[in-house]
Amino acid sequence: MTYDRTRFLSIGMITRPHGVRGELRLRLHQADSTALEEVDAVWLALPDATDAPRRYGIAAARYVDGGILCELEDVEGRDAADRLRGAQVLVPRAELPPLAPGEFYLGDLEGCAVVTRAGQPWGVVHEVQQLGAHDTLVVHDGDVERLLPYVAQFVVDVDLEARRVVVDPPEGLPESPLKRR
Repeated sequence: MTYDRTRFLSIGMITRPHGVRGELRLRLHQADSTALEEVDAVWLALPDATDAPRRYGIAAARYVDGGILCELEDVEGRDAADRLRGAQVLVPRAELPPLAPGEFYLGDLEGCAVVTRAGQPWGVVHEVQQLGAHDTLVVHDGDVERLLPYVAQFVVDVDLEARRVVVDPPEGLPESPLKRR
């Protein structure tokens, strides 16, 4: 999927349809994000799509345990909703509150190269999830997926201009085969 990261911020993804009328379950990258409250529409970037993200007006949205249930304009019925499964949910950066100097959105880490403190390639940030007590980098390296807590002990440096994250992962960090959808 391709989208202009200078124009859009990924705030989550569509996980599945909900019900038969076209409602969607959306998992936010940050469970406490209020980005949807700042906008009246979202853009969806479908997995493996080469075309630009498509705009969808927000007809209704409500917070539920584990995400948001969302009704989008022009999505009618379960089949239409199911075709959006796996889509990245994007919001225009221009519609979000300004950041303080030195701050960044965790979604900006998506696509950044990850290297160890010793300079060894370690993968690419696929997404940032909030898992339990802290944020977690989901790093893909070929056919391997790694989950690394986003804490100062393990994330040594973030250089967004260079699109690079330097990590010091703990010994014996589990790896799992990447499940392709």
